Amino acid sequence: MATESTTLDIINSPQTYISELSKHVGQEVVLKGWLYNVRSSGKIAFPQLRDGTGIVQGVALKNTVSPEVWEALKSLGQESSLIVRGTVRADERAPGGYEIDVIDAQVLQEVHDYPITPKEHGTEFLMDQRHLWLRSRRQHAVLKVRHTVVQAVRNFFDNDGFTLADAPILTPAACEGTTTLFEVDYFEGEKAYLTQSGQLYNEATAAAFGKAYCFGPTFRAEKSKTRRHLTEFWMVEPEMAYATLYDVMSLAERMLSHVAQRVLEDRAEELKVLERDTSKLESIVAPFPRLHYDDAVKMLQDGHDAGALENRFEWGGDFGAPDESFISSKFDKPIMVHHYPAIVKAFYMARDPERSELALGVDVLAPEGYGEVIGGGERATSLEFLKEQVRLHQLPQEAFEWYLDLRRYGSVPHAGFGMGIERCTAWMCGIEHIRETIPFPRMLYRIRP
Repeated sequence: MATESTTLDIINSPQTYISELSKHVGQEVVLKGWLYNVRSSGKIAFPQLRDGTGIVQGVALKNTVSPEVWEALKSLGQESSLIVRGTVRADERAPGGYEIDVIDAQVLQEVHDYPITPKEHGTEFLMDQRHLWLRSRRQHAVLKVRHTVVQAVRNFFDNDGFTLADAPILTPAACEGTTTLFEVDYFEGEKAYLTQSGQLYNEATAAAFGKAYCFGPTFRAEKSKTRRHLTEFWMVEPEMAYATLYDVMSLAERMLSHVAQRVLEDRAEELKVLERDTSKLESIVAPFPRLHYDDAVKMLQDGHDAGALENRFEWGGDFGAPDESFISSKFDKPIMVHHYPAIVKAFYMARDPERSELALGVDVLAPEGYGEVIGGGERATSLEFLKEQVRLHQLPQEAFEWYLDLRRYGSVPHAGFGMGIERCTAWMCGIEHIRETIPFPRMLYRIRP
């Protein structure tokens, strides 16, 4: 298709990325990527090339390229790898606003029978082909949004005086009970688990740095198959010394407002691909409405009485997905529900001094049915209280001695929260299931690819 010398010239030429074409109008460039699609009509072919940064349409004329290049471009299958040399031309009609007038091309691998075609495929098939499905425009857009969510979260905390101090993945004790933990049989004579949360370790680093956060994978062995759950997911968890429940609520709304703004600014094209209603993201601006658990229960009971909810909610329970969706449907931005019954919260949560049956905790519920995206609150500071909680929850005290030390040596009011990156990303993207928000999801019945 090209002489050996010209082929070497193409392969060894500096690469221009599709996302940078606006800087090279009228110039000759070399693009390296994969064939996204191709159509031809008589003496003209329109190969579409993707390179991970975007998609651009090429225009190849039969009388301006070699016969070998012409025949190759017409016969290539989707996801064939190739290098294209051509001139950048601005064209308002073209997707992305630019086209490439093809001068030469080199095919690295000719592909046929690519498994994912334009026809409708079932979800299970696509999940089995996840390693290839990632190349599609929609999945590409979702993971680009995820990248921005992660970047925005890190930037927010880094610029707000927090120190990144990651917690261990292997832990000797449960953070919230042992029923949903993955046990690891490795350490002789001692049980170990994959972490559910970096929460407890965050309290230690907050006592050292004042404001700290961890960011990493967490694991839940619960037998859940809902659209909101993964077995392995990523969570960011900030913790602040000398902080209260109300400091946590302020931090959460500031962080989410920052994330939404960054997604709107940096991922406009991806949001178009996802057909996201951006007005929903524009409403994510602090302050958020705050709702006491008592008032949320009354709202649910009134909804049941009006026939909007099937089951009547009783005070003292935790909210399920239908309850969260009903509550959030009454607001046009995230809603903060606080002061939950202590019985449904973690053992380390501080109690309301005026009503000891309530925990100083908060859940941030996203609108549009996305449910809880943040959970957190104020931590108990009393050594004796925590020792009693460890006993009541039937946890091994010896595994928590280091944690109890934090109350023996300089205990102060402190608070924090956790946010799952996948839930937040699904909300930003407006997609139904969080399995699309992580490159290779791990769920109850999925460990491959």
